[in-house]
Amino acid sequence: MARNKIFPVTAEMASNVLEVPVTVGDSVEVGETVVLLESMKMEIPVLSEVSGVVTDVRFEPGAVVQEGDVLLVLTY
Repeated sequence: MARNKIFPVTAEMASNVLEVPVTVGDSVEVGETVVLLESMKMEIPVLSEVSGVVTDVRFEPGAVVQEGDVLLVLTY
């Protein structure tokens, strides 16, 4: 199956990146946690909305992200 569509996974709010449990080349399924954010002492899992392959990870743990920032890119 050709993987040629990209899906950017974005931050829904300003927050800190706590964990990125995936790396480039990993396959992910719908509903899988791809980034764990922290805001106001709450942990916010960012879930994949598509099944695909991680092709770009743009932030590391400890980074501060803003609403709309692309956290990682999936190809499906």
